[in-house]
Amino acid sequence: MRLRRSRGSDRAVILQAASVCLSYPDDDVLAMMPLLDAALTEQPDGDAASCQLREFVAYVRETDPMPLRQQYIDTFDLSRKHTLYLTYWSAGDTRRRGAMLGEFKQRYRDGGFLVDLRGELPDHLPIVLEFAARVDPRAGTDLLTEHRQALELLRLSLIEQQSRYAQVVGAVCTTLPGVSPTDRQAVMAMRDAPTPIETVGLEPFDPRLLPITPSPVAPESMSRAR
Repeated sequence: MRLRRSRGSDRAVILQAASVCLSYPDDDVLAMMPLLDAALTEQPDGDAASCQLREFVAYVRETDPMPLRQQYIDTFDLSRKHTLYLTYWSAGDTRRRGAMLGEFKQRYRDGGFLVDLRGELPDHLPIVLEFAARVDPRAGTDLLTEHRQALELLRLSLIEQQSRYAQVVGAVCTTLPGVSPTDRQAVMAMRDAPTPIETVGLEPFDPRLLPITPSPVAPESMSRAR
């Protein structure tokens, strides 16, 4: 089967499905898996992103909830190597990150995206994906493209961990222009590649910038696909 890239409304379905898949797998998220499977099944044959997401959705539907939740916590909440906060990849624990987070909030305001983050930061990938899927496709795609290196580094880190979530991030990357790099060296060679993550000592680390304490539930503020 020849795989092709998602376009137009197809991309919106992919990004919204990825947003749900990258959210904490509480009961509400798990209940949406049949709906996601149905929506992805309607995508054109050979679509690379939908193929990856359907495999992930099938895995979730076949796995008990408790292991899924522990896996999510271990992968995203307890390790900065797989953080879903996009600006951390390029700004680390620096003052510059605050300005970058402000840019995300401004993009949301410009697009009329009214969301109560409730403890999450505006660069949290599921939130960015929902913005791109349901509110402002152009501005959302711009944000994802501007942080393409972060997405690719996250994808590679998840592949190294042999995490199923690599399929989801890979599907997102497939919707963006160009071909995904095959290794970190190639990612760092991309234009405007991020500097390596580091703490520069400008001020004490603020844990609110990167929550690493497991949360028992996913943010209720995100609107769900219907």
